[in-house]
Amino acid sequence: MASKLVHNRLRSLCRVSQLSNTRFNNILRDPNSNFQSLHNQVKWRSYSEVSQPTPINPPPPPSPNPSTTSTSSLNEFELAKFSAISETWWDAEGPFKPLHMMNPTRLAFIRSSLCRHFRKDPNCTRPFEGLKFVDVGCGGGILTEPLARMGATVMGVDAVDKNIKIARLHADLDPKASSIEYRCTTAENLVEEQRQFDAVISLEVIEHVADPAGFCQSLSALTIPGGATVISTINRSMRAYATTIVAAEYLLHWLPKGTHQWSSFVTPEELVLILQRASITVQEMAGFVYNPLTGCWFLSDDISVNYIALGTKPANSDESLD
Repeated sequence: MASKLVHNRLRSLCRVSQLSNTRFNNILRDPNSNFQSLHNQVKWRSYSEVSQPTPINPPPPPSPNPSTTSTSSLNEFELAKFSAISETWWDAEGPFKPLHMMNPTRLAFIRSSLCRHFRKDPNCTRPFEGLKFVDVGCGGGILTEPLARMGATVMGVDAVDKNIKIARLHADLDPKASSIEYRCTTAENLVEEQRQFDAVISLEVIEHVADPAGFCQSLSALTIPGGATVISTINRSMRAYATTIVAAEYLLHWLPKGTHQWSSFVTPEELVLILQRASITVQEMAGFVYNPLTGCWFLSDDISVNYIALGTKPANSDESLD
């Protein structure tokens, strides 16, 4: 049965790829730029070219309960999908198990790359002391909390009200995380409020938004001049289709079926170009690779499936942090 389903889905993949091409058509249609040549022109530091980060322990897991939805650049279908499973954010064996497993590796990249950018000591307990971060699409706060423990003044925002309620309840269990400001809002609303942060972080979100280019423009507007933007997502490759959809959703049942749409995945080249047009220059990029023997994720130069990028915004003395 599973093999028949996989066969049918693979057969429709060509039609799906046409949708993805349409989705990114407006981004790539530019008479002044050749998208294919971008890969040769734009250079970023791969994981092996920078010093290796220290692994970070994941946050401790308890479990709360509560409930509604708000609007943002996320489409309504995606909002409803994540609202339905919001109460399981802190269940390390639930639908968000892959994120819990990947979290130490995500944090390792964030810690090392942001410490390099802001000239902080990655070996100290609270390297982000004095910096303001925003976690856009924070969900239940599994990334937001460790950022606060590392000293940052953190705001977590999400368009799903249930997610914010869960995040607040869980943060209240830990005095070091209780200072987090959680808000049910969107990046666009924060831009309207003229909020800005030293670092804007949005992990596993861009593949769920209706307008990736517009979303990145908002992330850029939230980043102070000289600040950093960190985005992670999934490459639109056949290997990513096989692992994140066929294997993770249909064979291993790590994720609910329909969690991901292959046509919404973003290639590294597309992400670099989108960010470039939003005045963000990608400086570092690394892949996340899963080792089935150890059950652990590690950082790699392999960006064919899951990957993360750090970009910087040019310094401008005319603008300042609010």
